[in-house]
Amino acid sequence: MRVLAAVDKFKGTATAAQAAAAIGHACWELGHDCVELPVADGGEGTLEALGGPNRVSTVTGPLGDAVQAQWRLHRGTAVIEMARASGLTLLGGAAGNDAMAASTTGTGELIDQALDLGAKKIVVCLGGSATTDGGLGCIRAITSPHRLRAVRLLVACDVQTLFADAAPVFAPQKGATPAQVDMLRGRLERLAQMYQQQYGVDVRAIPGTGAAGGLAGGLVALGGRLLPGFDLVADELDLHDHVLAADLVITGEGYLDEQSFEGKVVGGVQAMCAEAGRPVAAVVGESAPEVHGRIRHRSLVAEFGRDRAFNEPLWCIEHAAAALLAEPMG
Repeated sequence: MRVLAAVDKFKGTATAAQAAAAIGHACWELGHDCVELPVADGGEGTLEALGGPNRVSTVTGPLGDAVQAQWRLHRGTAVIEMARASGLTLLGGAAGNDAMAASTTGTGELIDQALDLGAKKIVVCLGGSATTDGGLGCIRAITSPHRLRAVRLLVACDVQTLFADAAPVFAPQKGATPAQVDMLRGRLERLAQMYQQQYGVDVRAIPGTGAAGGLAGGLVALGGRLLPGFDLVADELDLHDHVLAADLVITGEGYLDEQSFEGKVVGGVQAMCAEAGRPVAAVVGESAPEVHGRIRHRSLVAEFGRDRAFNEPLWCIEHAAAALLAEPMG
């Protein structure tokens, strides 16, 4: 049997590549062929899914300190995870952030370097930002933004938040007080007017432009195209062709809930399999009761207990996959 292991990360316990390899080992033990294909939804883990970093650049972190940001440039395509240059985790979380001062400058510096090195396509993965600067720091860091006109600028985005709404929706998670949220919203509204005057693009009415504190809107103003993160990754990996070539697809992620079927990997893979007429099952770390019956799956916590699921995740993933492979596919 030809099996496709198209899985997301199990956050905090296993990378997507490790999870795919564990499923692959289960297939090998049972005499099945397996294609291991780590997948992501446009946020954390997308750089790894698209080939992994092959460059490290020193750029300006969210609060001005230098950070070492990994990114990728291969055959004219650059892949940048904004969180590696402008992310909240770089500051140790919201407690270490200054919500008013945090800037996307470092992300812009990575884009600028990609342009300098001749990139023809730039993929920017959003999510995990420390910032609510509307992308202004990013734009200011790009030398001659008009160079982007000759480049395909793709922006992976998994929210529908409007530009100015980035302040009330996301800024509190980044340490902003209610008063600061109001100031940030006003700043975003003024910035949207400026973008319209300078670039002729009204970002205020475009769903998704509030992603990453409005960085999505800034990149749209520069000609970027917003795409659902899973769709972008699936296209880059030729996932549909891999699904068509498989007899069974095993997907998975750390926690299966309703959100899993709204732009995330498990739901995206399931929909693709339904369209292609291929059976699909999932290995998940844990599943919420409300998704019982939505997809055939094995939960590591339910099967092996919480301690083992968190301390020996790869062993658990392999054995859960073996159990799925032993079941009827219908």
